[in-house]
This record gives sequence, structure tokens and C-alpha cells, in this order.
Amino acid sequence: MKKAETDGGDRPGTTSSDAERLAALEREVRELRRANQILKSAASFFAAELDRPSR
Repeated sequence: MKKAETDGGDRPGTTSSDAERLAALEREVRELRRANQILKSAASFFAAELDRPSR
């Protein structure tokens, strides 16, 4: 009942749709941060490879 009142705008709080969107955005942020860390690691690896003298 409280959820229905919140979703209907009769009670203050986070609506169900807002909570779902927030959860999805938090998942996306986690995924993007992980991908960013992987890319940083790869960039460091390849930068180190370029600094090594070639044979």
C-alpha cells in the first residue's frame, strides 16, 4: 500500500520506476569503471612495451 501511494505521488519517497532506473544506472557505472580500469591496464602494458628497446 505504501509503495502504491509513493508511486502515485501521494507519499514522498523514491518511486518504483526511479528505484529501477537508479539500480540500472549503478550497474552501468560499475561496468564502465571496470572497463575503464581494464583499458588503463592495457594502455600501461602497451606503453611499457613501446619503451623497451627492440631486438
